[in-house]
Amino acid sequence: MAEMSPPPPQDYRPSKGFRREVMDAVTPRASILLLGVLVLELAFIVSYIGAFHSPKPSRVPIAVVAPAGAQAALVGKLNALPGHPLSARSADSVGQARAMVLDRSVEAALVVGPAVGADRLLVATAGGPAGATALQLVFQKADGPRRVVVTDLRAPNPADGRGLSSFYLVVGVIIGGYLASAALAMSFGARPANQHRTLVRLGALAGLSVLSGLGAAIIADLVFDALPRHFWTLWWIAVLITFATAAAGMAFQVLLGPIGIALSVLIFVVLGNPSAGGVYPASLMPPFWRDIGPALPNGAGVTLVRNYSYFGGHDTATAWWVLAAWAVGGVLVGVLASLRRQAKFGVMGPPRAEEGTVG
Repeated sequence: MAEMSPPPPQDYRPSKGFRREVMDAVTPRASILLLGVLVLELAFIVSYIGAFHSPKPSRVPIAVVAPAGAQAALVGKLNALPGHPLSARSADSVGQARAMVLDRSVEAALVVGPAVGADRLLVATAGGPAGATALQLVFQKADGPRRVVVTDLRAPNPADGRGLSSFYLVVGVIIGGYLASAALAMSFGARPANQHRTLVRLGALAGLSVLSGLGAAIIADLVFDALPRHFWTLWWIAVLITFATAAAGMAFQVLLGPIGIALSVLIFVVLGNPSAGGVYPASLMPPFWRDIGPALPNGAGVTLVRNYSYFGGHDTATAWWVLAAWAVGGVLVGVLASLRRQAKFGVMGPPRAEEGTVG
């Protein structure tokens, strides 16, 4: 008795011919999605190369300590350098200049020595080694034959390498935040069916954010010892960063459907990561990235993690407000947009097809 061939899979169908299969497979909707992917890809390349291709200092805030008769003239000379790499201000003493560097009022301080001798450049490489190196080159050119000796007031922890652990921790939890909102969208529809579903989704994102922050703090502090002695602070900062990103991502989806996922990638990855001040401080980046960085969760998050890990939490007020605004704004926009949709479509919400289900 001849063996029977197994039945074809349920989704199998005979080919209609190559041309017809192409027309069926590459629908107008699929073409638009592919075009969107291409646009995001090129935007990614433009953003990262644009931010990092030619770092140079621009109006970097520094303090200057010099003999009384020469201090004002030196400040004026530094502020008039070609290209305006520095924004110099006077400091009354070396002690005040040191404090200004460590509370992040300035990036560095120049202490001018006697007529014959070396000047000192006080820096804190924990705030970004690339910035300190760029400033050293500026002063070497500006002072001509005078030597500039660099004094590092706050170096990165030995396990923190070039001081990039803060940046990578923030990148990780940012990715977790927008992927969490995208995962819920792919599972249950980009637009929650009603207000209760919106609140449940926000609760799930909040719970994930707590776990995300805990994992980030364990890895950065306890596992690798890269950012030690700040476990609880790192935990709750990472919770806020994750939730701000996730809530904003969900709000984009409620407003725009599946396109909201692409908007999250554009804001948090394409624009947010290169402008965050991780690889290069804001003072070395072109104006566009320098201006948007502090207003995005990425830049605010790096400021919080770095400044609490190394600088006692100084100069963080703006970063707290930025992250709080993204978190609260995401919740409010998501809830209000959901209420509006519920009023429009009724208690049961729109048909499944209108929810913007992905996949």
